[in-house]
Amino acid sequence: MASTELTRSNFQRTAAGSKVLLVDFWADWCGPCRAFAPVFERVAEKHRNGDVVFGKVDIDAQPELADAFQVTGIPTLMVIRDGAVVHTQMGALPERGLEELIGAVTGQKAVTWSDPTPLRTATDSARAGGGPAEKSAPGPDRGF
Repeated sequence: MASTELTRSNFQRTAAGSKVLLVDFWADWCGPCRAFAPVFERVAEKHRNGDVVFGKVDIDAQPELADAFQVTGIPTLMVIRDGAVVHTQMGALPERGLEELIGAVTGQKAVTWSDPTPLRTATDSARAGGGPAEKSAPGPDRGF
């Protein structure tokens, strides 16, 4: 498996050691999560030696992490860059959309994927008056 299982005990270490951490919040009982899992793993394998670390959080086994990141639906993808959450996407992406998201957050290319539901970023939310542009990743002093 090219992705890393993230737990309360290894999350901070993994996030700190990664320029970009792409996290898939999922559960075994979730049909869309099971359908998305092979897509996530294929893309993780393609980027195995790149700048992006792929992690998975089982929300049933790690409810503290799901709560700390305010995950309200699954699957949820979250991008953490340099210790800050820079993108949150509820719902599964097709492989092309996931590749384009990775390109956008690593600066390799712009997002051009034409899904009818636009990607929501923390920056978009802030521009609309919905909150801060970036949110620090939770840590021992921030919820877990």
